[in-house]
Amino acid sequence: MAAQPVIKVAGLCGSLRKGSYNRGLLNAAMEICKDSITGMEIEYVDISPLPFLNTDLEVNGTYPPVVEAFRKKIEEADCFLFASPEYNYSITGPLKNAIDWASRPPNVWADKAAAMVSAGGGFGGGRSQYHLRQIGVFLDLHFINKPEFFLNAFQQPPKFDSDGVLTDEETKQRLRAVLLALQALALKLKGKCE
Repeated sequence: MAAQPVIKVAGLCGSLRKGSYNRGLLNAAMEICKDSITGMEIEYVDISPLPFLNTDLEVNGTYPPVVEAFRKKIEEADCFLFASPEYNYSITGPLKNAIDWASRPPNVWADKAAAMVSAGGGFGGGRSQYHLRQIGVFLDLHFINKPEFFLNAFQQPPKFDSDGVLTDEETKQRLRAVLLALQALALKLKGKCE
C-alpha cells in the first residue's frame, strides 16, 4: 500500500501580538497534527517582516527578498490555515497585506485548499471569516465549508492559559475536526491537479 502523501500546511496568523489567542490556535493546530493526524504538517509563516504592499518595490519583475521568501513558502504549501482575529468586522491589516503580496503575479494562492479559525469576543471573530472568504473567491482559494470554527475566547470556562496556550479539550477537538476537513479537501484538490 502506498504511503499517504504529506500535506504541507502554511499557517498564517492575522495578529502580530505574541500572546494572541489566534496564534494560540495555530500553535495548538501544529501540536494536534504532530500528535494525532498522520500525513499533515503545519509550518507557521510569519507575516510580520513584510513591508506594506507598494508596487514601487517591485523591480525588474522581482520583489524584495523578504517578500520573495514569503511567496516561496506560500507557493510550496499544499494548503493554508488562517487564524485571524476580527478588527472592525474584517480581517487585520497585516493579513490583508500578506495576502496581497502573494497575489501579485503570479498568484501563488490559486487552486489550493484553505481553512480559517478565529478567536475573539462576542462572535468569536466570525465576521473576519466572511471577508476572508470573499477575498478567497478572487484568489481562487477553496475554503472548507464545514466545520466552521469561531471561538469566544473570553467566555467561561477559560480556553487559554495565561501564556496563550489552548487548554480547553473540547476546543481542541473542534480544531482537530477543521484540520481533518482541510486535509481531505487538500488531498482531493491535489489529486485533481496532478
